[in-house]
Amino acid sequence: MLIIDQLRRGDKRLRAVAAAIALWLFVLVVGLWYIQVVSADKYRASLVNQTFRNVRIPANRGVILDRNGLSIADNKPSYNLELYLEELRPLFDAEFTRARAGRPMTRAERDDLRWQVRYSVVSKTVHQLGEFLQEPLSISEHDFRRHYNQWPYRPITIRENLAPAQVARFLEGSPNLPGIDLEIRPLRYYPLGLVTAHVVGYLTRDDLARDDDEGGFSYSLPTYKGAVGIEHACDAALRGSPGMKSIVVNSLCYRESETVWTRARPGQNVVLTLDLPLQKAAYDALNSVAHQVRGAVVVLDAYTGDVLALVSSPSYDPNEFTGRIADERWQAMSDPKLRPMFNRATQGAYPPGSTFKIVTALACLESGVLNESTLTNTIYNPGHYQLGRRRIEDLAPAGYYDFKRGFKRSSNFYFIHYGLMAGRDRILSLGRRFHLGQRIGLPTRQESPGSFPTPEEVKLLWNDGNTANLCIGQEITVTPLQMALLTAAVANGGRVMYPRLISRIEPAEPGIEEGNTTDFQPRVRSFLNIPEQHLALIREVMIADTEEPEGTAYLAFHEADRVTPRLKGFRVGGKTGTAQIKEGNRVVDHITWFVSFGPGDSPRYVVVVMVESGASGGLTCAPVACKIYQAIQKRLVPVSQPAPALAQSE
Repeated sequence: MLIIDQLRRGDKRLRAVAAAIALWLFVLVVGLWYIQVVSADKYRASLVNQTFRNVRIPANRGVILDRNGLSIADNKPSYNLELYLEELRPLFDAEFTRARAGRPMTRAERDDLRWQVRYSVVSKTVHQLGEFLQEPLSISEHDFRRHYNQWPYRPITIRENLAPAQVARFLEGSPNLPGIDLEIRPLRYYPLGLVTAHVVGYLTRDDLARDDDEGGFSYSLPTYKGAVGIEHACDAALRGSPGMKSIVVNSLCYRESETVWTRARPGQNVVLTLDLPLQKAAYDALNSVAHQVRGAVVVLDAYTGDVLALVSSPSYDPNEFTGRIADERWQAMSDPKLRPMFNRATQGAYPPGSTFKIVTALACLESGVLNESTLTNTIYNPGHYQLGRRRIEDLAPAGYYDFKRGFKRSSNFYFIHYGLMAGRDRILSLGRRFHLGQRIGLPTRQESPGSFPTPEEVKLLWNDGNTANLCIGQEITVTPLQMALLTAAVANGGRVMYPRLISRIEPAEPGIEEGNTTDFQPRVRSFLNIPEQHLALIREVMIADTEEPEGTAYLAFHEADRVTPRLKGFRVGGKTGTAQIKEGNRVVDHITWFVSFGPGDSPRYVVVVMVESGASGGLTCAPVACKIYQAIQKRLVPVSQPAPALAQSE
């Protein structure tokens, strides 16, 4: 009542305040009336022009690590420009109406015109985007049609992996083009590229991917899957679970809001048995032979089967598969001779040549034709073996040979002589105990079983000529990995191991309940059941091959003075081999080998080297192995404890 009394008495200042309040209330009421009544249609239209996107977010793929935690495959952010086709539909319709202009048209003509209009709108939009970024951009009609027909729920990626300056330009001044937006996606990255390509593999677009809840997405960003290698073998663990976000885009093509409804869960990490520094040393050693050498290296822990290094050459860069591969690069990767994408370590099947004399020798010992008496007896080698009318040449010089000299000089005559006495069945039986001609069961999609005669084939087709070939490793084919496992069984006392490449799979983030750590223990495939004294004898003559001057690998493991060993305090046992590749009766190529173990007194590591078109196993492959053993000696690679003495039958 006091304020009213003051107003009645004519208080001028109070009347001014009251008038101001009344004016403010009047303006507020008029404004509300204008917005809710006069401008209602305008705001309704604005709401209609907003675009709502429900987008499927791909998960961060799990990383792949070596045994020491070093990165083999990782992710980095990629800034991509995407074109959402659904948001161009009003332009498609308007342009179609203009182009048709009331002309009578058949259904086929209308359909064709719609395609022309769609492509014209998209092509123009992409061209304008290129002008904004100051680089030429385009999309072919073929690519547009294919995408529109097969993946309408996915945006078209117009430009991948923008440079930082381009990202800044886009964010600072949007080109105001309908349907264009910037998305950040994880890009797979392989730090060592060529060095680990055949182990890790690469990714490809998973264009057939479908999720049970995909109906809730209006758009789905591309998903990738492992094509080969560890990326393929562990794809389910690596890929994680997708998330979902909603984006509101206004009529001016700006994002008004973004809401993440479901967070993408990253994939699990995969830890390998590989030792990256040793892998790099093996890669460098193999490629020191020649430019684009065709060959492979396998390094194993003899007791656990751990794959410490696995190299195939020529190689390829898996980083190239994270984007679009140019035609000329794809042609280079498809070269029929070099075959850089072919994993020679596990897929390449080659005759083992004289390295198979390890098996022949064991078969002769097991049969008893080589015994305490005959091991030291000498037989005369005329420089060839005459089998009927067939003459089999021997690179070992003519002379007298006992077992040790026959092994060191890799005499064909010596091993054919005793191998025929032991008999084909004994040699073939022992080869099968090494699982030659059988798949290991690699999950990498990169495996060959090689070729090894079955009992049925032997009964139908076999003769003494075949047995003579078998004795010197010319009647069968093996992979470098198979030869590494064979050598490991000789080194470790008779256990044939499964190769172990995956050590464990573990959660990507600490504290994640889903996906507990899974450890993969070493596994014994079978036991050779060969007396230890026989295996010890083979190890002894393999050491002689590198340490005694007559050995075929002697020069590779000694300095130029032919006296000083290249490895100090680290003895190596090895066997060289050179096999012929024939077309008919004509020799067209050679496969050279060196299989080995070390240190000689307590074998732990196995190194196998294979080179196509090499000079010989001693001249081409043994020097590569020596360099790898030097790297092993420098690194003192930590290895696991011996595998449990439990056989796992197939």
